[in-house]
Amino acid sequence: MKLITRISLVLLLSFTVFAFTIKETAKYKCMIQLKNYDGEGAYIVVSLLDTEGKYLETLQVLGDDDEWYHEISEWWDFYGKRRPDIDAVTGATISGGQRAIKVVEIPTDKIDAGYKIRFETAVEDQEYYADDVQFELTSENVKSKFEGKGFIRYVRMMPQK
Repeated sequence: MKLITRISLVLLLSFTVFAFTIKETAKYKCMIQLKNYDGEGAYIVVSLLDTEGKYLETLQVLGDDDEWYHEISEWWDFYGKRRPDIDAVTGATISGGQRAIKVVEIPTDKIDAGYKIRFETAVEDQEYYADDVQFELTSENVKSKFEGKGFIRYVRMMPQK
């Protein structure tokens, strides 16, 4: 009887280990340089989008006062309905002309698979840019620089060693 119990336990543990695969990620330094502008600090959301342009995951949020998250309206439609915990990826806003360097973790199976990264920006009493910077997630692009359309002057990505 003990042998059958032990075998069952080993089989159950083996199934559990193989059933839950670990999501492999790679870390990338992401420098965000803002244009010179007057006003409050910019709220910036960095998101992973699927092959159809739908939100999958929030990678980084610059702006830790959740009272203003609804101003980033396209992201809010995704995040606001479920409100998952994003404390681990939030930080302070940055103001006009400033830059921030953040580390983002990207699932490796999303690189070179048609997924995208989007940077949304909003500044109080000013504009909102749903796709201030957006690019396809490729091996080359995670080592590149992208110009912004709104408050972001450019974003530079580089693998973190």
